[in-house]
Amino acid sequence: MRTKSTKKHTINVVTLGCSKNVYDSEVLMGQLRANNKEVVHEQEGEVVVINTCGFIDNAKEESVNTILSYVQKKQEGLVEKVFVTGCLSERYKPDLIKEIPDVDQYFGTTELPSLLAALGADYKHELVGERLTTTPKNYAYLKIAEGCDRPCSFCAIPLMRGKHKSKTIEDLIIEATKLANDGVKELILIAQDLTYYGLDLYKKRALKDLLEELVKIEGIEWIRLHYAFPSGFPLEVLDFMRQEPKICNYIDIPLQHISDTVLKSMRRGTTEEKTNALIREFRQRVPGIAIRTTLIVGYPGETQEDFDLLKQWVKDTKFDRLGCFTYSHEENTHAFNLEDDVPEEVKMQRANEIMALQSDISWALNQEKIGKEYRVVIDRKEGEYYVARTEFDSPDVDNEVLIPAQQGYLRQGNFYKVLINEAEDFDLYAKVID
Repeated sequence: MRTKSTKKHTINVVTLGCSKNVYDSEVLMGQLRANNKEVVHEQEGEVVVINTCGFIDNAKEESVNTILSYVQKKQEGLVEKVFVTGCLSERYKPDLIKEIPDVDQYFGTTELPSLLAALGADYKHELVGERLTTTPKNYAYLKIAEGCDRPCSFCAIPLMRGKHKSKTIEDLIIEATKLANDGVKELILIAQDLTYYGLDLYKKRALKDLLEELVKIEGIEWIRLHYAFPSGFPLEVLDFMRQEPKICNYIDIPLQHISDTVLKSMRRGTTEEKTNALIREFRQRVPGIAIRTTLIVGYPGETQEDFDLLKQWVKDTKFDRLGCFTYSHEENTHAFNLEDDVPEEVKMQRANEIMALQSDISWALNQEKIGKEYRVVIDRKEGEYYVARTEFDSPDVDNEVLIPAQQGYLRQGNFYKVLINEAEDFDLYAKVID
C-alpha cells in the first residue's frame, strides 16, 4: 500500500554546494511562494527539488548520493516526485537521465521558467529581488553577477554557469532595499568574480559604484565582499572600504597557488610577485583587513619544490582565514589535457599540511585578540552560547565568537560590544560589555 507524504502539496527545496546555490534556491522559493505554492527548505515535502553542485569530485558525489536518496524515498512512496536542477544537472544531464532515470525531470542552471512550469507555477518577471531567504534573518547573500569569463584551467564553472553577466545597479538596489526592509542588516556580495562586475554593462569595473549606492540603504550595517579575483582588482574599492564604516574590512580572494609555474599552467593571469604586491596593497590601504583565501594542492605537475614554496608563503603571509582543496581532474577543462600526476594520497597529505599550518597561524592571530574589544552581531543561540561574529568573519567559514548565554538575553541580529577573554584556533570566547 502506498504511503502518502505527511507534507501533502508541499515542495521541499534541497540545496547543495556554495552560497550562489543558496541564492538560486531562495529565488526559486520566492517564485513558488508568489504562485501560492507551499514551499519549505530541507524539510519534508511531497515534491522534492534538489539544487545540485557539480564543481569538484566530492561535491558531485554528494549531489549524486542525495539524488539517489530521494529516488529511494520516491520508490518507497515517501515522496511523489523528484526534480533535479543546478550545476550537476547542467553539466551532466544526458548521463544523469541514463544513470538515474527515476528522477521526474532534470533542469540546467538557466532553466528556472521550465522548472517552475513543471512544478505548476508561472515565472513572474516582475519579482525583482523577491526571495525566500534561508539564512538567519540578519544576513543575506546578494548575487551581483552570474557566470565567469576567466580562463582558469582547472575550473568548470563557465561550463555550468556560462559567461559573466552583471546585474544592473538599479536592480541590485531594489533587491537590497527589500532585504533591509525584511530586517537584513548584513549583505554578503557574491559572484564568481566580484572584480569583473560592471565590465559588460558599464564598460568599466563598477564594484565601487555599486558599493557607493548600497551603503545608502537604511538598515544595512555591514557589507561583505566574497570571491574577488586577484587579476585586475579595482584598488579604489580598498580606499572606499577604509573610509566607509559599512564596508567590512574583509576580503575573500581565492589565490589558488603562489608558484609561478603552477599559476601559469592554471592560467590565472598573475605571478608570485604580482600576488604579493596585491596583498601588500590590501594591508597598506586597509590596515587591519582580514584576508581569506583558498588554495589548490596537487595540481598537475605540482612538484615538491612548488609545494614547499607554497608552504613557506603561507607561513610568511599569515592569512587570517584559509581553505585548501585537493585538485579535482574535471573533464572539458583545459587542465584535463594534462596528466593528473600527483597521487591522491600526496594531495591529501599536502592539504593536511597546509591546514595544520593555518591552524597554528589562526591560533596565534586569535591569541592577539584576547583583551581586545570588538563589535559583533548575534547570529543564533546554540546550546549554552550565543554565536556571534565580528566584521572580520563570514558565516559558516570563519571564526565564531561564543558568548555564555547565562550572561543574559541577547537578540539575534543585534550588535553588541564584547571583550575577548579566551581564544582557540577557530573560536573566540567573549563577554558583552555594552
